[in-house]
Amino acid sequence: MEMDFERCYRAVDSRDQRFDGWFYTGVTSTGIYCRPSCPAITPKRQNVRFFPSAAAAQGAGLRACRRCRPDAAPGSPQWDIRADVVGRAMRLIADGVVDRAGVPGLASRLGYTERHLHRMLSAEMGAGPLALARAQRAQTARILIETTDLGMAEIAFAAGFGSVRQFNDTLREVYASAPSDLRATRGRQQAATGAGTIALRLAYRPPLHARALLDFLAVRALPGVDEVRDGTYHRGLRLPHGTGEVALTPAHGHVAVTLRLADLRDLAPAVARCRRLLDLDADPTAIDATLAADPALARAVATEPGVRLPRAVDGFEMAVRAVIGQQVSVTAAQKTLTRLLRTTQVDHEVDEADGDRTPGQPHDRPGGPAGSGRLRGFLTAEELLSLPDSTFGMPSARRETLRGLARAVVDGDLDLAPGVDREEAVRRLLALPGIGPWTANYLAMRALGDPDILLSTDLAVRRGAAALGLPDTQKTLDRYAERWRPWRSYATTRLWRAA
Repeated sequence: MEMDFERCYRAVDSRDQRFDGWFYTGVTSTGIYCRPSCPAITPKRQNVRFFPSAAAAQGAGLRACRRCRPDAAPGSPQWDIRADVVGRAMRLIADGVVDRAGVPGLASRLGYTERHLHRMLSAEMGAGPLALARAQRAQTARILIETTDLGMAEIAFAAGFGSVRQFNDTLREVYASAPSDLRATRGRQQAATGAGTIALRLAYRPPLHARALLDFLAVRALPGVDEVRDGTYHRGLRLPHGTGEVALTPAHGHVAVTLRLADLRDLAPAVARCRRLLDLDADPTAIDATLAADPALARAVATEPGVRLPRAVDGFEMAVRAVIGQQVSVTAAQKTLTRLLRTTQVDHEVDEADGDRTPGQPHDRPGGPAGSGRLRGFLTAEELLSLPDSTFGMPSARRETLRGLARAVVDGDLDLAPGVDREEAVRRLLALPGIGPWTANYLAMRALGDPDILLSTDLAVRRGAAALGLPDTQKTLDRYAERWRPWRSYATTRLWRAA
């Protein structure tokens, strides 16, 4: 979004939630910055500045508003849409790459020098990668202060700060409060949870069609990995420093989250992946307006506004699901995946019963206990490569496709992380034996978050098109779908529902 003053000021004056996360409002007379929908009195024009990021507002010497909590606003939808370097960088920063590998690691992942990356981000975001990561650390620290009883030193290092002093100075600067003061006022926000459990809310831009999300995930749930129960989605997670479990419950205006992590340093990546999974940073108003302009979709959009694109918390997991799901029904794919996972889960249980806990599984460690152990993350590429032929229960050609996929991930020839170059990832996927256009495009849509993919060869998509009176052959549907750009992935989800 361009920082046009009049447009931004009108959004602030109307307290329009749709613009939360698109920009931030700085009020020079009070020294604070807010989200556009802040319920406070609209500031005078001469006292207002607009910023493209919270980090930019903080860099201008402003502190976060305690009333609207702008650091917890939905992310800008453009970082999901855009496939350029800045968009990729923002996705990687949200996933905690700067905290784990520093700015050099981020620059290396993107293929640019640190100086050039800093210049690009500063030009568009008003802040460099370090400042953007620092703003995220401050938010992570505030969540831990308000939702756990951990000591401040533990929180400082769990949030990614290099020292307790840096932690104290940053929180005083961002929130105009000492960490102890934030904890003293947490009763007005939410009570601390039990040890190792973090409860928080994830904001989104309304509307959100929660039932469509939960229906989609429930049909594809795998025993021991994820499940939908009583309106809540539960799943196991594999994260950079360990494992965890998450429960996601859609509510009015937010998604309630309960996280249990083996290592609290994984809080920011876990939150980013949950947001990505439920597509919470999307702009449903813009998406629905484009799709509703087609009379064939208008009724579906009016009846079910805010249908999102369910994505993934693990790119490799989605790749395995896609390969197994080639040319078979969802039910058949689930049976094959369940059989594969049941064998490996039995192996885990035997290892742990013998006192030899499998590396990467939940374990007690400083900073909070692990998850309950009932749900685990999906197989890693290394684990898949170690499986014997008898475990797969599928034709040998498909088994070798899975192994080739896992080998490419292990060797670093294929990257399915959120900040990857989408076109390059699709090209490398298509170069693997046994992976065709449907699989590569399915992964581009769900694992890489491309908003403009139409799976016109998909049988369910064609059935959905026929149900809505649309062309149901590949070529004619491809031509017809040009009117849905740049949201053809969302049209695909609606065709699935129509089927």
